[in-house]
Amino acid sequence: MECLKLIASAEFPEKRIGYLGLMLLLDERQEVLMLVTNSLKQDLNHANQYIVGLALCALGNICSAEMARDLAPEVERLLQFRDPNTRKKAALCAIRIIKKVPDLAENFINPAAALLKEKHHGVLITGVQLCTDLCKVSAEALEYCRKKCTGGLVRTLKDVANSPYAPEYDIAGITDPFLHIRLLRLLHVLGQGDADVSDLMNDILAQVATKTETNKNAGNAILYECVETIMSIEDNGGLRVLAINILGRFLSNRDNNIRYVALNMLMKAITVDTQAVQRHRATIVECVKDSDASIRKRALELVYLLVNESNVKPLTKELIEYLERSDQEFKGDLTAKICSIIAKFSPEKIWYIDQMLKVLSEAGNFVKDEVWHALIVVISNASDLHGYTVRALYRAFQTSAEQQETLVRVAVWCIGEYGDLLVKNVGVLDIEDPITVTESDAVDVVEVAIKHHTSDLTTKAMSLIALLKLSSRFPSSSERIQDIIIQNRGSLVLELQQRSIEFNSVIEKHHNIRSALVERMPVLDEATFIGRRAGSTPATVSTSNGPSLNLPNGVTKPPAAPLVDLLDLSSDDAPAPSSSGADFLQDLLGVDLSPASKQPGISGTNQAPRTGTDVLLDLLSIETPPASPITDILSSSQVYKSPHASLEGLSSPSALSTRAATPAGAAPMMDLLDGFVPNSPISDNGPVYPSIVAFESSSLRIMFNFSKARGNPQTTSIQATFTNLSPNVYTDFIFQAAVPKKSLVMRMRIAYKSNDEDILEEGQVSNFPRGL
Repeated sequence: MECLKLIASAEFPEKRIGYLGLMLLLDERQEVLMLVTNSLKQDLNHANQYIVGLALCALGNICSAEMARDLAPEVERLLQFRDPNTRKKAALCAIRIIKKVPDLAENFINPAAALLKEKHHGVLITGVQLCTDLCKVSAEALEYCRKKCTGGLVRTLKDVANSPYAPEYDIAGITDPFLHIRLLRLLHVLGQGDADVSDLMNDILAQVATKTETNKNAGNAILYECVETIMSIEDNGGLRVLAINILGRFLSNRDNNIRYVALNMLMKAITVDTQAVQRHRATIVECVKDSDASIRKRALELVYLLVNESNVKPLTKELIEYLERSDQEFKGDLTAKICSIIAKFSPEKIWYIDQMLKVLSEAGNFVKDEVWHALIVVISNASDLHGYTVRALYRAFQTSAEQQETLVRVAVWCIGEYGDLLVKNVGVLDIEDPITVTESDAVDVVEVAIKHHTSDLTTKAMSLIALLKLSSRFPSSSERIQDIIIQNRGSLVLELQQRSIEFNSVIEKHHNIRSALVERMPVLDEATFIGRRAGSTPATVSTSNGPSLNLPNGVTKPPAAPLVDLLDLSSDDAPAPSSSGADFLQDLLGVDLSPASKQPGISGTNQAPRTGTDVLLDLLSIETPPASPITDILSSSQVYKSPHASLEGLSSPSALSTRAATPAGAAPMMDLLDGFVPNSPISDNGPVYPSIVAFESSSLRIMFNFSKARGNPQTTSIQATFTNLSPNVYTDFIFQAAVPKKSLVMRMRIAYKSNDEDILEEGQVSNFPRGL
């Protein structure tokens, strides 16, 4: 209110302070502004031009839509005021008004057009900006300016560009570069979509593009704006080539900012004139090697757009050569783009395989899973290149400076499939160097892969499969292969332990079916693989407090408190689904291993994945019974809460038992290979399994006891025994457990109070007795 009182004063100093306070303290959302509208109207009509200027300045800063409608006539009148500073401020105020109320644009068309004839640069530049904004909000204003103003604007730009030295407006030897840029932007708006108007400005644009100095930043700013105008107006081939050549010169500039904006503009230009941009391909590729990360990424995106069938080979060669010496933080982006280029524009399979092997050798750890999966599919389909490919992979494995995980996986898969072709030198091409590989050499590669300290679970699992296949292809090395497999029987990773025991059983006891079991994979259908991959994206797991969570298995789970979410499906700790034997075979065979029908009465849920037994039966074409529910003993989340339980020091341990429901009539588990499941001792009540320590800390121990009823082998009872190892009293004891479907692992969370202190402990159990 004090500001309003000062504004209402008749003296200039008081009004000045009042308007300053108004602009600093209030904005257009304040209702009190309605009270100042009348004062503004009086000051806009004041005889003192400085007071008029104060009112225009305030209105241009805090004008609301209501004030704009009330005061637009005064601003429109002031656009023709005698004082140029007042006209300039009125033009800036008019810009604010038409942005707030576009309907008022038609009132300013004629006054704004009149400002374009001004000689005063300050008024002219604001008039050009006002016309630009009018054309953006009003089709009527755009059409009027095209017909009435284009010629005048072209003449004005020509005068400014050719004007002699003027100290008042000179910047780095260029007369008023700000006015240059404003004029070019207005021509950009007027010429877009209108061929006739574009023709009128072609000559002046060519003149600006050729005569502007490039050794100063002001000249580069004008040239950039000129290029943007040329690329936006209607077609003129010669002018566009000139503009793209200017951008090519920008790419050679030492200033990173100029190179970056040039790359941005070339991204737009490539959709208009690809051939002209292709001429600067070498310079663009050099930008990929720039030290500035932003320029590297933008140049890489541009190179990707430049690739076509005719230039894919030289461009890929240059990018792969740079991949060898690129920075680690850039290798991920560069590798992804190279792989995409190779897959999209590959002229022939042998070239595709060669380039992918180079990428795997240099940056295999950055190659995504779907890329090397696709490579295996291509290799599978190139039957005439199987021998060449496996030899190339063997060489790459031997010469690779460091173990690239993806290269190792593809090499192990190919040696497992085509190891006999490697040893016998089948299908040697003229372009190959001679190579001699023995059976022992081929087994050495797989042994190195399985024993290397950097190999992950997927690589080791694939290596075990390759060894099983080589045991059939290389009978003389079968004993050595069996020794390598046996070494994993004591692995702490359940997946490797199980594979080792089962594969050893195949080698020892099943000579009659081994050759059929590990015969060469059938040719994978590329179209089916691509389609299946496209449809295999898992559902998104939302952690918000929405009504439900869409889990990958199709089951709708109600939202739960943070303590309850033990599965933590986004965690990387749990083994990936692809590590199981069934999923590997599914990926490589390209077949659907899911049950043919869903369980009756369960809508929208997937059954448990088949066991290794089922997969083996599938391969042997033996009819299988329904999937055994023994795999689902702990497949659903179970949460146990006992909020009132108390564990006292050395008191009687609490016990907790649970049973998992199973479908009626489920078939018992089949022992196809004699020894997949150990024979557990049988008590009067059923099999007996050893107890395990599920969790132990300095203050708490949890023991699990397992049992099965003799008449119901599909149900396992788990008795949990909790022992307090401290002298303190535990209250508010809560035990939670959950088991993801992907593998037999139980995650636990225990919460309790001790001496009024909240304690939270977590653990994971994976060492369940075999045969559960």
